[in-house]
Amino acid sequence: MRKNISSGAKWEDIVGYSRAVRVGNIIEVAGTTAVEGDKVMFPFDEYNQTQYILLKIQQALEDAGASITDVVRTRIYVTNIDKWEEVGKAHGEVFAHIKPATTMVEVAGLIQPDLVVEIEATAILEG
Repeated sequence: MRKNISSGAKWEDIVGYSRAVRVGNIIEVAGTTAVEGDKVMFPFDEYNQTQYILLKIQQALEDAGASITDVVRTRIYVTNIDKWEEVGKAHGEVFAHIKPATTMVEVAGLIQPDLVVEIEATAILEG
């Protein structure tokens, strides 16, 4: 059984995606940025964008019937790898005891120039 979770963003229908998708016990959370409506939250701020993104991911997981503790993998995209410690610190504050498999890579850019972090997550429910 498939359940699509929407954030209500206008782009979901335009681009054709969901904030998250749950199939059985697996939940995939789409690339998530620090955008609320049309506003970028914490422009050019790696640490605060990461915190904000992880809260959005947590909400998507809860909407799918999971929690942050069910996350087994994150993928982090940054526009400046030299700022990896700021991103890593915020990620570690959430995942220090969960320790999902994680990848962080530098990308040439994100959808808006003042976005500096994008994160995807995979969660698996036990049982």
